[in-house]
Amino acid sequence: MSQDQPAARRESSEERRQAIAMAARQLIIEKGFEGLRTRDIAERVGINIATLHYHVPTKEALIGLVAETIRDQFAAQGSRRPRRHLPAMRQLEMELEDFRETIQETPDLVVVFVEMLDRARRSKQVDDVITPLHTYWNSQFEVIFAAGVSEGAFRPNLNPIAQARIVTGALGDFWGRSPQDLAAFDEMAAEIVRGVVNPAMAQG
Repeated sequence: MSQDQPAARRESSEERRQAIAMAARQLIIEKGFEGLRTRDIAERVGINIATLHYHVPTKEALIGLVAETIRDQFAAQGSRRPRRHLPAMRQLEMELEDFRETIQETPDLVVVFVEMLDRARRSKQVDDVITPLHTYWNSQFEVIFAAGVSEGAFRPNLNPIAQARIVTGALGDFWGRSPQDLAAFDEMAAEIVRGVVNPAMAQG
């Protein structure tokens, strides 16, 4: 190698794990979990099987890594737009906006997350990562709805726990059925807001 030629940068262990996770996510989209093969992942990343197994020794470890990248991606999205200091109605609108952004800009993430939710029913390792993520998502809505009732912006008889389950259930169902229909999502989001607003505030 010429002295003038810079040495190739060595990929870090974390970068390698990220590349493995992204390749696995793409294969899950293309073939589902049943078609997920470590040899195919290694080929896409450009490494041998031994190197792949060094980073993810088992298929369950691989799936757990994929679940972790989904969790981290959602967390990064939420941190880009802080909202805890805002009125509850605006927080609710921002949660719905974030969801819309996900289905519009990263539809592959939607597909993989739905697959992971299904896999979590049969894999404790995936469930250990996915279930806390879903629980946290649900709890965010609970906090928003409770704050909205306290502020008087949401109807006084609203049950924050039940309403959070209704909303996350509706969003999750939309994910699994028609994530590309943004017009339908906008209608659903508007209905969610109308369903929680305090009638006295709306009239005022």
